[in-house]
Amino acid sequence: MAGVAHGKPDGRARSTGGAFVAIAVALALIVGGVYWFVGRGNDTAPVDESADEAAAAPAPADREDCTQLVVASSPEKHAILSALAGEYNAANREVTGSCSWVEVTRPSSGAAAAALARGWDETTDGPRPDVWSPASSAWVEIARLDGREADQADIFPAENTSIVSSPLVVAMPRPMAEALGWPDAELGWGDLLTLADDPQGWGSLDHPEWGPFKLGKTNPNLSTSGLHATVGAFFAATGVASDLTVAQVQDPATAEYVRRLESTVVHYGDTTLTFLDNLLTADAEGQGLTYVSAVTVEEKSVLDYNAGNPAADPEATDLTPPRTPLVAVYPEEGTLLSDSPWVILQAEWVDESKAAVAADLLAWLLEEQQQQRFAEVGFRTADGRTGSLATQDNGILADQPAAVLGTPTAEVLTAVRDAWEDYRKPARVLLVVDVSGSMGAIVQGTGQSRLELAQQATIGSLDDFATQDALGLWVFSSESAQGGADPWTELVPVGPRDEVIDRLESTVESLVADGGTALYATTKAAHTQVEATAAPGAINAVVLLTDGVNEHSDNDLDAVLRQLETEGTATGVRVFTIGYGDDADQETLARIASASRARSYDASDAATIDKVMVDVISNF
Repeated sequence: MAGVAHGKPDGRARSTGGAFVAIAVALALIVGGVYWFVGRGNDTAPVDESADEAAAAPAPADREDCTQLVVASSPEKHAILSALAGEYNAANREVTGSCSWVEVTRPSSGAAAAALARGWDETTDGPRPDVWSPASSAWVEIARLDGREADQADIFPAENTSIVSSPLVVAMPRPMAEALGWPDAELGWGDLLTLADDPQGWGSLDHPEWGPFKLGKTNPNLSTSGLHATVGAFFAATGVASDLTVAQVQDPATAEYVRRLESTVVHYGDTTLTFLDNLLTADAEGQGLTYVSAVTVEEKSVLDYNAGNPAADPEATDLTPPRTPLVAVYPEEGTLLSDSPWVILQAEWVDESKAAVAADLLAWLLEEQQQQRFAEVGFRTADGRTGSLATQDNGILADQPAAVLGTPTAEVLTAVRDAWEDYRKPARVLLVVDVSGSMGAIVQGTGQSRLELAQQATIGSLDDFATQDALGLWVFSSESAQGGADPWTELVPVGPRDEVIDRLESTVESLVADGGTALYATTKAAHTQVEATAAPGAINAVVLLTDGVNEHSDNDLDAVLRQLETEGTATGVRVFTIGYGDDADQETLARIASASRARSYDASDAATIDKVMVDVISNF
C-alpha cells in the first residue's frame, strides 16, 4: 500500500566543520570491538567478544535435537546481525524445550528474491533460508508476484515486522552538495536533473573544474538502492506522493524524465560498493570530485564511507577517512526506506520449532539493547530513531527525510523494472575472452573445461543485454596461437546487439583453447579500440575474462595502469575484469579494474562463473 508521510525540518545552520576522524575511530571501536569469527562451513559467524560464555559455549548445531535456523540477511546488515545471532546462540535459549542455533547467510536481496520465486536450489543458491530479511519489503512483493507467475506456492506472510531501517539518500561529496545549498535547501531529483541538463554542468554553479553531473546507481534488478532510486525517480517524474500506477509508469512524459536522469549514470552495478571503493581511491588521488557527483545509497553507507570503511568490514583496521566526505541528500519529492522486514517463510521446511525460534529471535532483536546496537553502527531503529553518529558533521540530517514514500504494489514494481530496461543508459561493450591453453583444464566436479563453462556463461549473459546495446568479441592467447603478429583477434566487431547476437553465440560456441596469456598487451589494445570508437551517451566498457597471469613479452603493467588512469578516466572507458579459476592473477586484475574506475570480479571457483557473469553484466 503506497503512502507518504510529510514533515518540514527546522532551519539548520550550515556546518563547515568535520568529525570524520572521530567517526572512523568510533565505528572502528563499535564495530571492530564487537566481532570475532568462528568458522561455519564456507560462512563465518561473528560473535560478541564481550560475552565470555560465547567463547566457551558448545556448538549445539551439531546436536540432532537442536533446532537449526537459517536466516538469509541482506549484505549491508549481515555483520551486525551475525554478531547478534552469535550472542543469541551463546545464551542457550530453549524456545521449544531444546537448544536452538542460528546461522546467518548473506545473499543479495534481488538474488534471494529470484531464488525463492523459482524454488530455492541449495546447490546453486546456498543454504535454504527459514527466515528471509531482505533490505526492503519491495523484494517480498516482487518475489511473491514472480513466484505466482512461476506456479510456486506463496510462502510469504502478508504482514512482516521491520527490524531496522535506513532511508535511501543521494550521497554527494560535501562541496558539491553545499554548492547546491545543502543542508538548508530542500533538494531533490528535479535539482539534479536541472544540473545534468545544463550544458555547463557544474560550471553553472561556478565549478567548471568538476565537469558534468555524473551519477552512480546500481541495477534495480539486483540492488535495493538501485530499485529504490528507480522507483523514487518515477515518483518524481509523475509528481505524485502516493499510489503510483502502472499507467503513470508507462506514460511517455514519465519515460522522458527517467531517461534524462538515467543518461547521467556513469555505469550501473550489482552493489554500491563498486562506486564507493572507486570514489575512495579517486579521493586519495585528489580526483574524488571528478569521478562521480552523486551515488544513490542507503543512509548507513554514508557513515561507513566517511569512516574510510565503505565495505563496513568489521575486521578492517587502520581506517583512513576520505579527504572529501560524503553527505546525505534526502530527495524532497520523497524517498523509500530500506525497512529490513523479518519474513518467517510459510514453507513446508519451516516446521513449528523453527517458526518458534524465528519468532523468539525477532522479539529479542526488537528489544532496546539490540536496537541500540543496530543504531550504533549507522542503521535507524525499527521505529526510525538514529544513533549518536547520525549528525550533520558526519553528513547525516537526523530529522530527514521529510517525505517517506510507501512501497508500490508488486505490479507497479514490476512495471518500473520493465520500464527501466527500456529507459536505462545504453551500453557499448567489448567482450574479451582468454582462450589460452589453461582454459582447457577440467573443472573439478563439473566434467567440463573452464572454456566450456565460460562459453555457457557468456552465451547466457547475452540475453541480459537490451536492443539499444552494442556488443563485440575478441579472444586472446599468444601470437603463435592466434596466427598473427598480435596476440588478440577480433572475431565479432562491436555492433547493435540484435544484429550480432546470432554471430556472437555461434562464435563463442566454436572457441578452442591454445597458447599462453597475453594479458597486458590485450588489455591496452582493447581499451584503445573501445576508446577510439566510443559512443557518446553510452556506457563504453571492456569486459575481460582470464584464468592466468601475463605470459607475453609485453610485461609492463605500469604502462597498462598509466593508460587506464589517464586516458580511461578522461573518456570514461572502463575495464571490468574477471579472474577465472584458481590460477588467475586476482591482484593484478583488481589493479587494472581500479585504474579505470571499474570493478574486478573473483571467479576463483570456476563453477560459479554463471553467477559472476550476472554480476558483471549488471554494470550495463
